[in-house]
Amino acid sequence: MEYALTQPRGLASLIVANSPASMPQWVAEAKRLRAALPAEVELKLQRHEAEGTTSDAAYQEAVMVYYRRHLCRLEPWPECVRRSFEKMSLNPEVYNTMNGPSEFHCIGSLKDWSIVERLGEIRGPVLLLSGRHDEATPAIVRTIHEGIPGSDWVLFEESSHMPHLEEPERFMNVLNGFLRRVEQRCPPITPAATL
Repeated sequence: MEYALTQPRGLASLIVANSPASMPQWVAEAKRLRAALPAEVELKLQRHEAEGTTSDAAYQEAVMVYYRRHLCRLEPWPECVRRSFEKMSLNPEVYNTMNGPSEFHCIGSLKDWSIVERLGEIRGPVLLLSGRHDEATPAIVRTIHEGIPGSDWVLFEESSHMPHLEEPERFMNVLNGFLRRVEQRCPPITPAATL
């Protein structure tokens, strides 16, 4: 969405999958989702965040309770998800600097980021994708949908943050249908003249 706000030449469409337009809203919704966790899990999260011990194994275990509800509900997690988490744990610098130690404890450089007031500047066909149980909650995606005139929004009822893995067939059908519609509206691209 940040890129689309630059009005780049040649941008034919935009697909926004499971994303916020405001980290303050993301954090507010995460707090709401966390309130539904078992009390002992939430207390453990709060204690470690307050003490600055988020690298502790007990904190990481508590984080996984949230992730298994709102990040990926498949059991076991697909290899690609496990592999991504392994890679992030080996090189956490960028994620930790920009976001923080978890999806919901946002203390990094993005903590105040928001483009909600600018969403109306995004032009062209826009497809929003999210899951019913997603950490990018329906309230988060509704903000984007209402902010971008004419945007389409598909909510995957059986998914959390990864409908491409949790409902892959429907996800691909939605994606392909959107891309076909966009391609039918766009004029063909002509190759640049050779020098």
